Amino acid sequence: MTPMSRATLDKQPRDVAAMFDGVARRYDLTNTVLSIGQDRHWRRRTRQCLELRRGQRVLDLAAGTGVSTAELRRSGAYAVACDFSLGMLRAGRANKSRRGVPFVAGDALHLPFADAVFDAATISFGLRNVADVSQALHELARVVRPAGRLVVCEFSRPVSRPFRFVYLNYLMRALPWIARRVATNPDAYVYLAESIRSWPSQEELARMIAAAGWSDVRYRNLTGGVVALHLAERG
Repeated sequence: MTPMSRATLDKQPRDVAAMFDGVARRYDLTNTVLSIGQDRHWRRRTRQCLELRRGQRVLDLAAGTGVSTAELRRSGAYAVACDFSLGMLRAGRANKSRRGVPFVAGDALHLPFADAVFDAATISFGLRNVADVSQALHELARVVRPAGRLVVCEFSRPVSRPFRFVYLNYLMRALPWIARRVATNPDAYVYLAESIRSWPSQEELARMIAAAGWSDVRYRNLTGGVVALHLAERG
């Protein structure tokens, strides 16, 4: 899973790739600490919502070190990890628990796959990393077969106003403080906090997914809306 983001911040894609390369070594541990262990629950719910069957092919875009891809493989599906950070891919290949996971370097805006080769696709905490969200959603639609499924797992807006206030304070104050103690590049997590705060709401993202050619778009809030799963089908 890849929770840092480009969002609307003024960064070039190569800068983001370098940032991910720099945090790859302790990336999975940092995510677990910062999410208070909720990242495991979010990965499991993503897999369940995809409703994968044994032998199906699923693309895990923005897969990072492949921890999310390994979770998808528990369904019996053939899961492919794709990411634009070579540092993340190297860290994933070096992890013994990810043996057998196919790692592919690729740009979300120009995926290195043929049309309609996957039964499903998912992108977890990575849609905010791309320079053009609409194009990335169109590319995902291109490589998924008709009637195939999509799940976008992304940070979102807590539904409770008091909880939202507490959460935003955690993002802007506590998260960078914790990151300085566990992350290899704590400044990158300041970027994370800013990008989450500027990301569209659940309803806005649902409209963006539908506009990119996906149908039956709906969403489910997790952890009070800290994260939302957007589900859709290929029209």
